[in-house]
Amino acid sequence: MTASLDHLSTRTRRPAQTRTRLSGPRPGSGSRPLAIGVADGPLTGQSLRTRTPTIHIATPQLQLSTRPSAVVLRTARLQGPIFRDDAAAGSGLSISTVNRQVSALLKAGLVRERADLAPAGAIGRPRLPFEVNVADFLTVGIHIGLKVTSITTHDLLHRVVGAIQIPTPAGDNPEQTLTAIGLSARRFASRWPSQRLLWTGVAIGGRVAEGGFVDHPRLGWTAAPVGPVLSQTIGLPVSVASHVEAMAAAELLVNPQQSVGTDEPGSFLYFYAREMVGIAFTVGGTVYTPSAGPPVIGHFPSGPTTLLDPRRTGTLEASASDTGVVDAARAAGLAVESIEDVHAAAAAGDDTASAILLERAEVLGRAVSLIADIFNPDHVILGGQAFTDAPSTLPAVARAVRATPAASNRDVRVTRAGAGVQQQAAGAVSLDAIYSDPIGALALTA
Repeated sequence: MTASLDHLSTRTRRPAQTRTRLSGPRPGSGSRPLAIGVADGPLTGQSLRTRTPTIHIATPQLQLSTRPSAVVLRTARLQGPIFRDDAAAGSGLSISTVNRQVSALLKAGLVRERADLAPAGAIGRPRLPFEVNVADFLTVGIHIGLKVTSITTHDLLHRVVGAIQIPTPAGDNPEQTLTAIGLSARRFASRWPSQRLLWTGVAIGGRVAEGGFVDHPRLGWTAAPVGPVLSQTIGLPVSVASHVEAMAAAELLVNPQQSVGTDEPGSFLYFYAREMVGIAFTVGGTVYTPSAGPPVIGHFPSGPTTLLDPRRTGTLEASASDTGVVDAARAAGLAVESIEDVHAAAAAGDDTASAILLERAEVLGRAVSLIADIFNPDHVILGGQAFTDAPSTLPAVARAVRATPAASNRDVRVTRAGAGVQQQAAGAVSLDAIYSDPIGALALTA
């Protein structure tokens, strides 16, 4: 969900068409051969310690699926417990279609009926509402950052059940780093031995290609086998997505009915800033994914700076990233080691630290304004700790965004995920296959 800088709004979004693309390892990638197929028996926290993994890599859809089973599951997730006739009325599906899908989802265990909520005094077969089953299934989310990697487990409502953070391992090659992350995730997921683990979702910067291979210049990775290594190490099917696109997808999950006050689908621009900066564009319930990968904006001009960018790179990411802020603080004479130190100094009343954070907000606001003028979205959503950890600077961001006449009334808001935005992004990717095709995805883990 998102919090507006001025107000909140909830409106209606029409689901987009689903497209399914599944893939295995990239031929000729240099990785050792991996088995493709489906494992025998459900995967649980206990079986993670003993099971021989089977590799399955899926390309996440990052959209609101129109598949009937997905629509019914989404209705249960957002409105449950809900009666079948109410689900039909709210989703636009026929009652016979809803009945068939609920029966299939009940058989699969993804939803459950609530006999305790049956209307009192009813004659004949009781009407039983249904809801998402949050007791028996979990997914594993991994957000691989430049410095920190977060590992989470999520229930089928996209809620974080458990979370840890580890320093991103420094291996001699991507495979070593990914194996270390996978082993940490495997150990963490084994804490839930009674739940069935369905999927792993990975959110990461850089460009993600078919089969879960990633080019990540900041990490020095080219065609890194993120999907294959993590699927093999953890023993679950894996989906891999660019982290900013995954954050935009998480916004769709928690607020799929956001639009512009009409029955037509709306759009939003998601702008992320922390150690990296990036954008994603969502329209009609779908996160737009260019074939060449997510847009790269780190090289955009930062505009005039005073305290930021002491090395005068003139570029957005070098100026406004966490590292850029720390560099600026040190150049100004502050004894800081991390972005948290800069925030602490500002909170303690240090004028220089406050000025640096304010200037960062202005630089980011100008960049948001420039990109928003190009895309002209209905909403702008700001994500990442550059915004959520410095709420006092948000008015400066808003002023910069609305500095051009064309954007004077633009709706600008901050994600409500707060510091958990990376976790929510990884969770969205881990649930993408289940939310897109519940029965089909479950069959891959059966």
